[in-house]
Amino acid sequence: MRRFVLAAMMFGAASGAHAADMPDFLRGSLAGAPAPRINWQGGYIGGQGSYGTSDMNFTGSTRTVAAALLANTSIEAGGQVAEWPVGGGKVSTHGNGYGAFAGYNGQWEDAVLGVEVNYIHGKFGGSATGTMGRSFVDPLNFRDDITYTSTSSIAISDMGTLRLRGGYAVGSFLPYLFGGVALGQANITKTATITGTQVNQAAPFQTINVNLSATDGLFSHLIYGYSTGIGVDVMLCAGLFMRAEWEYVRFTSSVDTSVNTVRAGLGYKF
Repeated sequence: MRRFVLAAMMFGAASGAHAADMPDFLRGSLAGAPAPRINWQGGYIGGQGSYGTSDMNFTGSTRTVAAALLANTSIEAGGQVAEWPVGGGKVSTHGNGYGAFAGYNGQWEDAVLGVEVNYIHGKFGGSATGTMGRSFVDPLNFRDDITYTSTSSIAISDMGTLRLRGGYAVGSFLPYLFGGVALGQANITKTATITGTQVNQAAPFQTINVNLSATDGLFSHLIYGYSTGIGVDVMLCAGLFMRAEWEYVRFTSSVDTSVNTVRAGLGYKF
């Protein structure tokens, strides 16, 4: 029995010495050591591509154009034509773009907070035409049969956002939420056309033909709004990471517009 115990002790000592001579990564794997924490601290840059949907509501988009066109007329006084809900309603279109991003992360254990500038150049937006007709009697006692046609378009070529990001590192993955302010550059055109007749209901029963049109154009116009979304960065190796995210941008302009995009990118953390 004593020989057996002695032999076991000698075997254990030899095994411990052999394990001590093994490389660190093998000893760590045998001991079940956790994977090292990824360092997301620092600045980074990258490029990206995007695909998305523009959702626009053109109702009332030519109101100011029609109001200027009909200012001080009996047509507007009798029918408030400029206030009619004309414009083509809600329209959705698809678009795509490409761009870049740059930012800086601060890291506290697994929590990551940062600030980022994000830019997309592409083709987003759409157009719509709507028509509405009504009959009414104006203050001059003319019977007005009026048709109001509205045509509007918005084309967004550039979108940029300044974001605050918050994420939580899980192994090589960094899922995050973000929100911030948005700035865009767009071409916006709006045309209001008023046609019809005004018929005097008393002698001499004259008829006046109405054919009025005006266009307002804004080119390379700055539009403002906000953005929010979610995403995930995945560290590949030596600071190189890939990204997938979804972003919602809401713009405030004469055409109520929002843009939803999904994006894929590749970046490098310094």
